[in-house]
Amino acid sequence: MAKKGDKRKIIGMVSEESGERIYYTSKNSQNTPDKLSLKKYSPKLKKVVVFTETKKNLGRNEVKPRR
Repeated sequence: MAKKGDKRKIIGMVSEESGERIYYTSKNSQNTPDKLSLKKYSPKLKKVVVFTETKKNLGRNEVKPRR
């Protein structure tokens, strides 16, 4: 369970070429406020491509507003 003052957030990494989201990591948003970009291996494309940061859930588990 996360601590109350925990600054680390879980982020998803999305491939810029194929759009797949297969890597998840955590980052301290206070130390690195801008988006993270990492070169990672894409098994679908079978080569190393750039993965950029997105939100972890991206539409899943969000509470829908009541009417």
